[in-house]
Amino acid sequence: MQIYEHEIPSGSRLYFGKSAKIKRRIERLASELLEEKSFSEIITPFFSYHQRFGLKEQKLLRLSDESNHEVSLRGDSTIDVVRIATRRLKGQNQSKWFYIQPVFCYPSMEFYQIGAEMLGSSELGLCVSIADELLSKLELSTHLQISNMRIPYILCELLGLDMSVFEQGRIEILLAKNIPWLSRLAKASTKSDIKALLSLVPAELKDSLELMLRLGKDYKNAVYAPIYYSKMRYYEGLFFRFLKENSILASGGVYEIEALTCAGFAVHCDNLIESLTNKQEF
Repeated sequence: MQIYEHEIPSGSRLYFGKSAKIKRRIERLASELLEEKSFSEIITPFFSYHQRFGLKEQKLLRLSDESNHEVSLRGDSTIDVVRIATRRLKGQNQSKWFYIQPVFCYPSMEFYQIGAEMLGSSELGLCVSIADELLSKLELSTHLQISNMRIPYILCELLGLDMSVFEQGRIEILLAKNIPWLSRLAKASTKSDIKALLSLVPAELKDSLELMLRLGKDYKNAVYAPIYYSKMRYYEGLFFRFLKENSILASGGVYEIEALTCAGFAVHCDNLIESLTNKQEF
């Protein structure tokens, strides 16, 4: 197949005119908002030694350094931000960082992100609030979806399930067990659904459900997905996504890297730009 000089690889990004203007506006609003919230900016290298800890290796673009050690193009920013901040920037006395940079995925995918990480904190409510404020400034109406990664892990322990059931969204396997509380948990989506489950589920699940309710209590647009599982390996607690129709505009959660509990989120710029480009009044 002939490749012409003007072609770009599948999955790569090209922004020009209106879309480039929207991208610049999003980045300006986000950086101003995050600086107001006492976050400092960080720009990490494109290349990394540790990406395999957060992503499946088949998704990474890999090559070798001068000593033939494997390095990867950055497929995720969170891991590098935490490692660099805790090991190379310890003297900075700063625990809140934000970044505006792309990530890359095999074979030729690139994604622009605006992200923020709070090191040594599990205060996910602040992450939800900041993401919501940015989306409000852009005049986008969204739904806040709340999950808890602890629930799939607990269900695997209680029922002898493999995590692939949740990774692949195999809800039919859960329903086939014909356990009333499990079927209701799999179908739950509203605040009243979650509240009703508190008196039905095993004791091991109650705290995780209550944390979900607490995170969404101030949001009228909150929906709940208790058995949702993020494919990012490090998320182990509360998790949220801002959704517009079928598009994920922002997501984040509580995670642990090298025994340090953190909370963070990312704004998915490409989806956000597409949503705003389609707005006639923008």
